[in-house]
Amino acid sequence: MKFNRILLKLSGESLMGNKSYGIDPDKVKEFVEEIRPVYEKGIEIGLVIGGGNIFRGLSEAGKQMDRTQGDFMGMLATVINAMALQSVMIKNGIPAEILSGIKIEKIANEVNPLKAKQLLKEKKIVIFAGGTGNPFFTTDTGAVLRALEIKADAILKGTRVDGIYDKDPEKFSDATKYNELSFDEALQKELKVMDATAFALSKENKLPIIVFDMNTKGNLSKIIDGKKIGTIVK
Repeated sequence: MKFNRILLKLSGESLMGNKSYGIDPDKVKEFVEEIRPVYEKGIEIGLVIGGGNIFRGLSEAGKQMDRTQGDFMGMLATVINAMALQSVMIKNGIPAEILSGIKIEKIANEVNPLKAKQLLKEKKIVIFAGGTGNPFFTTDTGAVLRALEIKADAILKGTRVDGIYDKDPEKFSDATKYNELSFDEALQKELKVMDATAFALSKENKLPIIVFDMNTKGNLSKIIDGKKIGTIVK
C-alpha cells in the first residue's frame, strides 16, 4: 500500500508513559522522534490525539457529571495534548499547527478541511484537537471524520499492542493475531477496532485502518515503507 497522506491516531493514555495520568515529556519526545522520519520522507501527516490521560484522572468526579459537560472536558483534554505535541515538534524543527473542533482562538484555528489540506501541502503536520466539536462522539469518530476531510490514504491507529487479536492479548496468552481483515469480518467477529460510529464511517467510505504498536521503535516508518506491521482492516 502506497501512502502520500495519512491520519495518525494516538490515544491520550499513550502520552502518560509510566505515569498514572498526565503527560510524560519523554514519551512525547519519543513519539515525535518516531514521526520525524515519516515527515522527512515527504508524507503528509494529520494527527488526532485522545484525552484519556487527562480526563480519566478526573473519573471519580466524572461519575457525578452531566455527559455533555464531561464530553466537552474530554475535548479540552485533547487540546492540552495537542499543545504538548505541537510544542515538542516545533522545538525539534518540525512545523506543526493545531486545528480545533471547538473554538479556542488564542490557541488554535477552527477546523477547516480546505485550510487543513493547504497546511499539509505546505509540509506542516496538522494536529486535530477538540474532537468533532460535539458531545457524544469519540476521538475515534473524530479521527475518521478528519481523515475523510483531508482525503487521507489510511488511518494508522497506534496502540500498545501489535495489531488486532481475537481476544485481549494482555489478558490471554493464547490470543490469535489477525494480519488482515475485511470490514465485514471485523464486524462479524465483533472485534473492537474502533467504536461503532467510527467503524461504520470507515467501512462506508472504504478508508483502510492499520492498527499497530506505536511503542515499538521504527514501526511507523516500516508501515510507510510497505512492510506488513500490525493489522490492516480494509
